[in-house]
Amino acid sequence: MKNISLLATLVLFAACQEEPQKREPITVNYPTTKKVDTVDNYFGTDVPDPFRWLEDDRSEETEAWVKEQNAATFGYLDKIPFREDLKNRLEKLWNYEKVGSPFKEGNYTYYYKNNGLQNQYVVYRKKSDGEEEVFLDPNTFSEDGTTSLMGLSFTKDGSKAAYLISEGGSDWRKAIVIDAESMEIVEDTLVDIKFSGVSWKGNDGFFYSSYDKPEGSELSAKTDQHKLYYHKLGTPQSEDKIIFGGTPEEKHRYVGGSVSEDQNYLFISASISTSGNKLFMMDLTQDNPELVTILDDTHSDTYVIDNEGSKLYLVTDRDAPNKKIVVVDASNPTPDHWEDLIPETENVLTAGTGGGYFFTEYMVDAISKVLQYDYEGNLVREVELPGVGSAGGFGGKKEDKEFYFSFTNYNTPSSLYKYDVETGEYEQYWKPQIDFNPNDYESKQVFYNSKDGTKVPMIITYKKGVELNGKNPTILYGYGGFNISLTPSFSIVNAVWMEQGGVYAVPNLRGGGEYGKEWHIAGTKLQKQNVFDDFIAAAEYLIDNKYTSKEYLAIRGGSNGGLLVGATMTQRPDLMQVALPAVGVMDMLRYHTFTAGAGWAYDYGTSEDNEEMFKYIQGYSPVHNVKAGTAYPATLVTTGDHDDRVVPAHSFKFAAELQEKQAGDQPTLIRIETNAGHGAGTPVSKTIEQYADIFGFTFYNMGYDELPNQAVLKEFKD
Repeated sequence: MKNISLLATLVLFAACQEEPQKREPITVNYPTTKKVDTVDNYFGTDVPDPFRWLEDDRSEETEAWVKEQNAATFGYLDKIPFREDLKNRLEKLWNYEKVGSPFKEGNYTYYYKNNGLQNQYVVYRKKSDGEEEVFLDPNTFSEDGTTSLMGLSFTKDGSKAAYLISEGGSDWRKAIVIDAESMEIVEDTLVDIKFSGVSWKGNDGFFYSSYDKPEGSELSAKTDQHKLYYHKLGTPQSEDKIIFGGTPEEKHRYVGGSVSEDQNYLFISASISTSGNKLFMMDLTQDNPELVTILDDTHSDTYVIDNEGSKLYLVTDRDAPNKKIVVVDASNPTPDHWEDLIPETENVLTAGTGGGYFFTEYMVDAISKVLQYDYEGNLVREVELPGVGSAGGFGGKKEDKEFYFSFTNYNTPSSLYKYDVETGEYEQYWKPQIDFNPNDYESKQVFYNSKDGTKVPMIITYKKGVELNGKNPTILYGYGGFNISLTPSFSIVNAVWMEQGGVYAVPNLRGGGEYGKEWHIAGTKLQKQNVFDDFIAAAEYLIDNKYTSKEYLAIRGGSNGGLLVGATMTQRPDLMQVALPAVGVMDMLRYHTFTAGAGWAYDYGTSEDNEEMFKYIQGYSPVHNVKAGTAYPATLVTTGDHDDRVVPAHSFKFAAELQEKQAGDQPTLIRIETNAGHGAGTPVSKTIEQYADIFGFTFYNMGYDELPNQAVLKEFKD
């Protein structure tokens, strides 16, 4: 038991100095999870899969198991004495107005806004001399707030719009077309759209992508032939024309189409995995446009960022791991005709366009640097950002004279700035009125060596004055995959964690995109262990430098980051006190058999590739590396029952393995959010409840019977 007095919490924002005393643990009555005799054979090796039955998300048995597990989990969480305090503080801090960057469509300026605790953001609009009005309010889409707005696209003249909705967090979408002026629905709802945006061709119709509805469960059955359709307004969806992807020769897992701003071209990207794409185009000024190949292999990530007449501008990492911008004429668009416009640099490029300029954002050790170029490739200026952190949103329409960008870091809530494209001057447009003082906190970037000597950056954020005594509750968060970069950004939930004296640390692991394609490749397939080694080394750095210790360290990650947590806790269960894997890819031998999972093979490889790959994957797959007789950290697995990105069976099977084999006294629980998916579109109310549970579980299993900084909560109660 941690007996922390109010006086002590006013002085110390870290863990209490007293030695923990024995306390009675919360009793958990784990449900019995039946086992079956399913065995798979990989290259002569038998691999039992005793919990295979949990993959059937439609069975009554699985549904009953979910209810029993949730009953056990919430029975435990209900007994944590400060869980309600955390929920109240999260709710109070969350309750401030949030505004998205304005954008012009037709005669209106649109923007997203949330008044504080609304489950979903509302789309507002106004004319230059008019009053604000609600355009779309997703909070009216369903009573419980679980139907979310997942896309909004306007015609070039702004007269019509199509918006996408997700029900219960699913990746399957519906499209609703409205007259933008009257806001009235103009035709039947389109259904069964997945991994797609909407791109209009004039006012007549739009392009979108989807799969054939799979046989069996739409939440878990495999989907691997994506098709690009054209929907003509006024016609039934059954008559929509397949533009690409309908033949065996055109079969790809991910296909997308986008119309150029001048409406003259359709660009089509086709991929078999999450990295690398083919690229095609059609000249929409022709009556029966032919498909023209720009790039016929998947050895690079390449897309068209803009065009001026027949001159195409592309962003590519072909022969440029950190990306560059090239230019080519549409009459001969293949790579042998590409010319460098903005060459590759030592830092990774992300590019946008607006007002007739290119805006190139570079990551310098995961920190933003923004340059403005003209269309001849001449540097116009470096944009002096408001601070050290992450900038976003540099882009707009070609005729825009101004647009808005955002700036944030781990201890600075995101603010909006209005930017003049000609002068480079900007002014703060909107600043959040949040009950949090960034000046009370600090972030520092450190570099540490991984197991093989690779230097890895990490940003550590905490309240000023925190004593490095090894007793600070710490969350180590990571991802490490799919070329995704973790750059500094503010989070309300992390602010609540840091208010309590918590340290929040984020390393930029291999597998991510922070240092370009080579950094990404170094954390894939037969090099995936590098990612786990980087994460383990980050934990060891935090412990060695007295930020925390094993007893006060929690590791957290979601999706591919859930795999990271699962692999780390099974390889080094001695390293952390708490493990928080969210919506994780846990069964690495079978991930590719669900939904679009096979598309992740670029990063993971599959157990069917060859014997070497099978054995390598089996060696770290979390489900297959839970060992009987091992004391695992306190674990709260989280997932959603409607997750059709990383199906919940991954988390179900991992939790069942932990509950069967845990040799220690620490709880191994699973929290299954109902009517929720992979995370996007989750209602604010559910998010607040989730984090109250996650943080409550974490603090309690670090030994606290009251929160480290109870004074903060008392202050806001008073």
